[in-house]
Amino acid sequence: MIVSPRPRGPRSLAARASTAESVAAELRARIDDGTVRRVTLLVPDPHARFAAVELGARFFADTVPADGYGLCTYAFAWNPEREAVAAPVFEPYTTTYGDLRLRPDLCSVVLDGDDGVLVVCDAEDVEFAPRTVLRGQVELAEAAGYVPSAGIEHEVTFTTPSGEPLVTEGLDYAAGGLDPLRPYLTAVRYAVDHLGVESLRGECHPGQYEVVLGHRDALAACDDALLQQLLVRRVAAEHGVRAGYLAAERPGAGSSCHVHISLSPDFPLEHFIAGVLRAAPDLTPFWAPTWNSYVRLRTADFSPRVVRWGVDDRTASVRVAGSGGSRRAEVRFAGADAQPHLVVAAILAAGLWGIREELTPPAPTELPSTPWQARAALASSELARELLGESVVEAQLAHLDEEIEAGLTAVTDWQRRRGDLRR
Repeated sequence: MIVSPRPRGPRSLAARASTAESVAAELRARIDDGTVRRVTLLVPDPHARFAAVELGARFFADTVPADGYGLCTYAFAWNPEREAVAAPVFEPYTTTYGDLRLRPDLCSVVLDGDDGVLVVCDAEDVEFAPRTVLRGQVELAEAAGYVPSAGIEHEVTFTTPSGEPLVTEGLDYAAGGLDPLRPYLTAVRYAVDHLGVESLRGECHPGQYEVVLGHRDALAACDDALLQQLLVRRVAAEHGVRAGYLAAERPGAGSSCHVHISLSPDFPLEHFIAGVLRAAPDLTPFWAPTWNSYVRLRTADFSPRVVRWGVDDRTASVRVAGSGGSRRAEVRFAGADAQPHLVVAAILAAGLWGIREELTPPAPTELPSTPWQARAALASSELARELLGESVVEAQLAHLDEEIEAGLTAVTDWQRRRGDLRR
């Protein structure tokens, strides 16, 4: 069975590389005996999804581990509609539309049907590629003597293709309330089970469901969060269902990407949390990258808009959870629409800063509540550039600018309804 193990808890980059070597040998054997006939390369893009290319398995085995594989350079400079975004930071990647090299990380291998596998890749020479940003922060953590691990909770809303929830009541911890969804949810469970799922349950809004992946190394946590979304959406398409990862399917109904994060060995949790809290307002475009993100921040119950922490307090934007060896920070800023690699990278960067500077938690404040305010906070932040680098900040600003412009040039059902009232 060719599935890279997802061990619980921390795992260093060196340990990941060792695991990848053993997976490589098994994968080659399964390709040679014809069990695996397809290999799909996946690379996380800026919009919380994968860019993908499917290869013949023998071609993959003979060429890609040694030479990599080409991907058009604009994959990290495109908008959700796969159109290039015009911005200085992206010009090296959108002038000639050449190739960059993908390098498969065989530590990420999962099965894909009866005769294929999925493999997540790194992209060479793109500083703001989400996986590159996260890998860089993991390297900095290890250089400081820490190995990060994370557990990610994603909320999804199951609707009809037109957006009506499949059930009309909230499903928070429901048992019988899930019965109308049972055949579909059974298919979802089987699809994601090999990713190391910790729990699945109904959530508090109509049609809302939560998939919790167990604690694992930071790269695996974020790769698997996107793999989980990919597989859930596949099952949804097969059943004629829409799996929605909007931050707010409707006003008041927030969907989140909560990140449980810790460092090994024992780390000064209060300093880590202090760094996250102090940096959080400046980093809002990483937590809230879309127009819809701000509906969640402004209207949702348990909105993380107020920047504060608490012990086992789900109304706080950072919750201290667990005890003893499981004590950790649950960072609740990001919506379900956020890019998880960038979210975890931003958390690590801010938390490590808090440890280095021995910071204490600040007085409660608020996140920016509009995309314009969020843009201004990030654009003027020297701290964000110090923590994540100039190109990462400029890329996030460019994507937010494109999002704002797209929203301002769109005509929506809301605008038509409001216009029809003017009579």
